Amino acid sequence: MFGSLLIASLTVLVPLGHTSLPLVINTWPFKNATAAAWSALQSGGSVLDAVEKGCARCEMEQCDGSVGYGGSPDESGETTLDAMIMNGDTIEVGAVADLRRIKNAIGVARAVMEHTDHTLLVGESGQCGPECNVFPDPSKSCGPYKPRATVKQNIRAQHANIHSHDTIGMVALDKDGHVAAGTSTNGLTHKVPGRVGDSPIVGAGAYADSSAGGAAATGDGDLMMRFLPSYLAVELMRAGADPSAACKTAISRIKRHYSEFFGAIICANTSGHYGAACNKAPGLSQFHYMVSDSEPHNAIEISCFPFSPQRSYTWSPWEASRRRTVVPYSPPLCGRL
Repeated sequence: MFGSLLIASLTVLVPLGHTSLPLVINTWPFKNATAAAWSALQSGGSVLDAVEKGCARCEMEQCDGSVGYGGSPDESGETTLDAMIMNGDTIEVGAVADLRRIKNAIGVARAVMEHTDHTLLVGESGQCGPECNVFPDPSKSCGPYKPRATVKQNIRAQHANIHSHDTIGMVALDKDGHVAAGTSTNGLTHKVPGRVGDSPIVGAGAYADSSAGGAAATGDGDLMMRFLPSYLAVELMRAGADPSAACKTAISRIKRHYSEFFGAIICANTSGHYGAACNKAPGLSQFHYMVSDSEPHNAIEISCFPFSPQRSYTWSPWEASRRRTVVPYSPPLCGRL
């Protein structure tokens, strides 16, 4: 009873999307990326081909300056790329981070998955100069290092917002329900050299399992990666939640700890249902994402959830089933069912 009431209430708040298979969804209104992925599926390509082609199109077009070469430089003025791709049939993953002097990050990530025994490879970096705001001076001492007082005071100002960071996250399903997911980004603007966000982290940036569905996230990766929202959303769909409810629960889990974080997530299950959710934060009151099961490709807009920090957190059915204590049920905002 608890589970059915909660899922029903979440569905009222976030309308459920349904389309037919095959299906491509991706974060943000990157229409050409959607078209490239769809074209790969229509020409007989696999879901992995679709995700790679879609993300590669954004890398080539430098979508919003936040994907691909030449954008979002770190503190030393250099652009680095992160990407990942996941096969929902085999649960194989290829991911790369901190790539330099390479344009096609998603292609390298797929090569890692298919031609190595590794999951994540990280490029050259980690060199830290005086601009890292630590003492003693890294150019003169091997440490151990401690942050200067100014770092802690300014830490909230350094978190991502809609102007400093985006990611393309994509989920593709073929007519038989096979799932793949992937991401590509050039990260947070003016990040400390060597910083890696959520995009190449399996379960954070994206996750795919052909027995349940796929999800991909975008936003403040430094915060979102602590909660593995894509993995959580897929597991909620496996437990019976529809994609819209799964997305909202994943976002609300983060909101519980960081009330004004910038972020969104898209989800799709193997039956062709899809959904999305975002947190209402400064600069983000609506979130746009792309959905395609035919041409033309459709951009969908959703309103972000104005969760109140004082509002009590409601455990999802999946969470509640694993807790020993009984969680009181609160009626949904739209009234008692």
